[in-house]
Amino acid sequence: MNSDDGLHDIMPDDMFGQIELMPTADGSSTIYVPRLDEHYHSVYGALTEALHVYIRAGLSAVGKQHVNILEVGLGTGLNLALTFQNLQPQQTVFYHAVEKYPLPQSFADNYACPDGLDASVIVAVARQPWNVCVALSDSFSLRKSHADIHSLCLEPDFYDLVYFDAFAPDKQPDMWTHAVFSRIFSAMKRNSLLVTYCSKGVVKQTLRDVGFQVKRLPGPPHKHHIVQAFKF
Repeated sequence: MNSDDGLHDIMPDDMFGQIELMPTADGSSTIYVPRLDEHYHSVYGALTEALHVYIRAGLSAVGKQHVNILEVGLGTGLNLALTFQNLQPQQTVFYHAVEKYPLPQSFADNYACPDGLDASVIVAVARQPWNVCVALSDSFSLRKSHADIHSLCLEPDFYDLVYFDAFAPDKQPDMWTHAVFSRIFSAMKRNSLLVTYCSKGVVKQTLRDVGFQVKRLPGPPHKHHIVQAFKF
């Protein structure tokens, strides 16, 4: 499947209904889903949250020269864009982003980018074709999978870092199950890391049951904690 297949025009109306682009406290954008009464990112700062959870507690913590990253829930492409912007010198990344309900190009074109976020990266990510591997730069390769994580074939022992960014468990409970985390655990290398914004007790226990060692960290503004889950 390639960029001519019309995936950029897909709206998740069948799942979410009407969706809206709205500003957050730090000037960056998020998506609001009225049917779920849920936002893609924190209204207290989408950029602030993503940097705290996925860059500082994820990319910066994994400490590897080459990093294979799996993102569950591409959404607006914010986590991907920040990863691209925050690579260390000589660091290389293969980034596999999974999204069942892609946003249309118009959301990227109108995304608000405050200081610290390059608008051109958000737009470039949205314009990449689905289900093929492309090079965003010499150090950054990307594959966007228009797929369901429940059935997507994941290579075993492959990923060094996982960004788990699905909707909250009370909104999308099927994403936070033992079955989903088991599939991801099997796809991760030894000495790898999963990070997520959600620190609910049931989520932490499910991660432990799968085999992860779970660490709770302070959260971004207006959020008590986030989670790092290690596979040793």
